[in-house]
Amino acid sequence: MARKLLTAAECRLCVDRVVPIELKREAAARSIEVNPENDPAPVLARVKRAGSSWHPLKLALETGKRWKPGQTLRIRFLDGSPRQRQRVMEMANQWMQFANIRFDWKGGPGSEIRISFSADAGSWSAVGTDCLITRYFPKNEPTMNFGWLEDDTDDVEYRRVVVHELGHALGCIHEHQNPKGGIQWNVPAVIAAFSGPPNNWSEEEIRFNVIDKYSLDQLNATRFDQNSIMLYGFPKELIKGPPSLLRSGTPSNTRLSARDKSFIRKMYRPTNGKAHRAAGRWTAVSQHGPMM
Repeated sequence: MARKLLTAAECRLCVDRVVPIELKREAAARSIEVNPENDPAPVLARVKRAGSSWHPLKLALETGKRWKPGQTLRIRFLDGSPRQRQRVMEMANQWMQFANIRFDWKGGPGSEIRISFSADAGSWSAVGTDCLITRYFPKNEPTMNFGWLEDDTDDVEYRRVVVHELGHALGCIHEHQNPKGGIQWNVPAVIAAFSGPPNNWSEEEIRFNVIDKYSLDQLNATRFDQNSIMLYGFPKELIKGPPSLLRSGTPSNTRLSARDKSFIRKMYRPTNGKAHRAAGRWTAVSQHGPMM
């Protein structure tokens, strides 16, 4: 008998909360306002990349979503028990050991990041400065959700989910969508596995969140990091290649990898008043081309 595939609930996959196309220009303008380094135009003009377009929507799609290094991000809990809140704060602060960024956990109604434990059954976060788009993330609604974290959830799982979602809030994308990752999916198996709860995704959503990768026109990615906290553990039955992943699938990472730490340092470390334009899994533009 064939081995039963893990369901979406068992894999505990988070959802990308990407602003819709009609709000991309607004999101780009707000991102550049927060951090001028997010503006792709100066880099595109300097490198004169073949095929680059100055169309406003194209520029909006290539605009970064990174906060300004040294910025304090205000965070507000919309619900959750004292125990849930305390555990989130303990786990999330791991990013601050390596990034020139600060979290203010006493943020009020104007907080950039708003956390819920009950918005739905899933786990998700706005990516970087997208949380400022109030037409998509109203100020009285969450920009981040921890749908399956309870008071008594195992510490390892708590750390995995919280650190992952705070990575999105700082600008990380999912590592399995890295175009240099080389993951070849068993598409029918992936669709079957992730169409159930807690996400209850349509085929379109499954393709967007799992199967589709950011194109090289959107992302100047480094090589695939199988130890990244931004990578989920996918069973081998969902993967057709490369050979290195066929035996055991992707690892279920629960801590920041060495490269996670290196990238967050580069992305949020001032140098002569300006932050590094480091390539990686980040919403920014590098000297070599755009990164999602």
